[in-house]
Amino acid sequence: MRLAPGPEDVGTRLDRFLCSRVESATRSLVLQWIRSGNVRVDGSVESKAARKVRLGQSIEVEPTERPPLRAEPEAIDLEVLYEDGDLAVINKPSGMTVHAGAGTVSGTLVNALLHRMESLSGAPGQLRPGIVHRLDRFTSGAMVVAKHDRSHQRLQEQFQQRNVLKLYWAAVERPMPEDPHDDPKLLRYGHPVKQDGAWWLRTQMPIRRDNHNRIKMAVALSGREAQSDVRCLRSSARYSLVEVRIHTGRTHQVRVHLAAMGHPVVGDSLYGARKTLPEIGTPGRYLLHARVLEFDHPGNSERMRHEAPPSSEFNAHLALLGL
Repeated sequence: MRLAPGPEDVGTRLDRFLCSRVESATRSLVLQWIRSGNVRVDGSVESKAARKVRLGQSIEVEPTERPPLRAEPEAIDLEVLYEDGDLAVINKPSGMTVHAGAGTVSGTLVNALLHRMESLSGAPGQLRPGIVHRLDRFTSGAMVVAKHDRSHQRLQEQFQQRNVLKLYWAAVERPMPEDPHDDPKLLRYGHPVKQDGAWWLRTQMPIRRDNHNRIKMAVALSGREAQSDVRCLRSSARYSLVEVRIHTGRTHQVRVHLAAMGHPVVGDSLYGARKTLPEIGTPGRYLLHARVLEFDHPGNSERMRHEAPPSSEFNAHLALLGL
């Protein structure tokens, strides 16, 4: 492609100029073209993306597609809670990303699964084989993965139909009463529900992406439906251990709902928690753990319940917080 800068382009960076002129070109793809020698200015290969465009220049670019990313097996230890020919349930550690994405190409759960499992469902694509649902990088706990496409479809249908029980444990800032009736402020965010002899606060705060910070989610009337049940398991002077049952699977749902209630997850500075605490310093993660995952087996429809034990690190933090 031969491109001629106009008066409005003078002084524009070369990479930005190409993004504006080549349809569907992203900045990362343009940078790849420049580094590969696919861009010439006045007949000479240009290697500097920041070079300013001038009037009268002849700019040539040979667009090429980015080679598709493909997850590769890596010998990474995994804690497998259950495995058969249809699925496996993994206790994902905190700090592990589920699959490759922006800035992450290795060390993921998918890399570990490809090394550990003989087969995985191909339905989610080359970067996400076997992945039915996700946990945030710093959230630990139970995840189910599918070994073939039929299993993947049936498991995914259960998540979509809300037939999967998901229970999380979270250490949160500030004490929370076991009976939500005892805290009038909590009642602003939901209503008490008694189940199996315990009081839960049921909240139905809709969630959407934050207008000012695109990596955050926010409670907003214009958001998508999001329902969580929260109950306090135990409290100390400054913290609580709570259990959260989510009925929907919105991005960051547990973190957003707890923060909105005034009880951010310990270590989750993105949603208002303190970055350092006198008891444990900087946690290095947020204390959120997917404790229980319950679903129907995709092969025989038998109800299965899997409990992921928290790591020794998680329990040590709880002890230091008096929980």
